[in-house]
Amino acid sequence: MTDWKETWTYDIPEGVTLTVKEGEVRAKGKLGETSRILNDNYVKVSMKGKTLKIHVSKDNKRSRGIVGTWASEIKSLCNGVTTGFEYELKIDYTHFPMRVSVKGNQVHVENFLGERSPRIAEIRGATKVSVKGDKVILNGIDKRDLGDTAANIERATKIKGFDLRVFQDGIYILKG
Repeated sequence: MTDWKETWTYDIPEGVTLTVKEGEVRAKGKLGETSRILNDNYVKVSMKGKTLKIHVSKDNKRSRGIVGTWASEIKSLCNGVTTGFEYELKIDYTHFPMRVSVKGNQVHVENFLGERSPRIAEIRGATKVSVKGDKVILNGIDKRDLGDTAANIERATKIKGFDLRVFQDGIYILKG
């Protein structure tokens, strides 16, 4: 049996309910519910009252790195269900005016560099996407899903085979 040493504690903020069950941390708040699976042989998460604790069995560089990552993930879960996250992307074109629209769980970019077929980006999770003028606004409670969706949209308008100093058309992340 190994000795588990407490390395990080977190007082759960008001309005957030955290539950830990078999390596899954689930956060519930006023904006919704989200979860993260945190599994490792040398690091574990436990709850005691309104305090969440991360324990390690081996105190080495790898375990300390995992503790820092998990601490950041847990704080993001709590921030997401209380205040939410927002990403802002800018639609930039000089040659051909592109049209951006949301259809189901996809973002369609039409007339990009005069192309006939639309470029499509997947919307991850419960991310809400809206297009307002030359801005694409992403809102949600899961920071990973928002980041993945923003990256998918930016990647969909990546230009290949052109001089990037001249052809600066695309959709780019401004704030995240």
